[in-house]
Amino acid sequence: MNFQSLTTNRLDLIRVTESHVDALYTILSDSRVTQYYGIDPLTSLEEASQIIHSFDQTFSMKRGIRWGMIDRSTGRFIGTVGLNNWSPYAKKAELGFELHPDFWRRGYVSEAVQEVIRFSFEELALHRLGAVTFLENEASCRLLEKLGFTFEGVLRGYLYQGERSHDARMYGRLRTDVITPQVKIEETV
Repeated sequence: MNFQSLTTNRLDLIRVTESHVDALYTILSDSRVTQYYGIDPLTSLEEASQIIHSFDQTFSMKRGIRWGMIDRSTGRFIGTVGLNNWSPYAKKAELGFELHPDFWRRGYVSEAVQEVIRFSFEELALHRLGAVTFLENEASCRLLEKLGFTFEGVLRGYLYQGERSHDARMYGRLRTDVITPQVKIEETV
């Protein structure tokens, strides 16, 4: 399978390359972004480069897909969105995303996630998308619920960050779920 870029009204979703290392570092070294991300803030460009390399590895092994979000109006790399723990055989994956704080509460993540959901169910023929959040990450929980994900329970000690384990909320959405359209999705992430 070749990497497929996606587009939305305002975004180009593209393969993340070494040309994005500075922007990715800026985003993932910000403690506001990583507070609920599952990693500690990055401290070097080399760490960002390793993350980009891991995106390539997981894609080549069909274990994940990560798109860089490019704001089409400015050409700026503003975050990533993608699938983790992808299993083509089991027809499932977990959704993940992060966004530069300058772009929070503008609907970018919901726009990107809606396209990734469409791609996952229509192009990859997945049956299930999951999403895991920190208990305290109310903004992401609200966003997932508005996008048709159902809270399924708490996973005890599921996330590790800051030298300790954290409980996590598990959300899921099935291809067969009937989703009531939202009049307007207001982003809080």
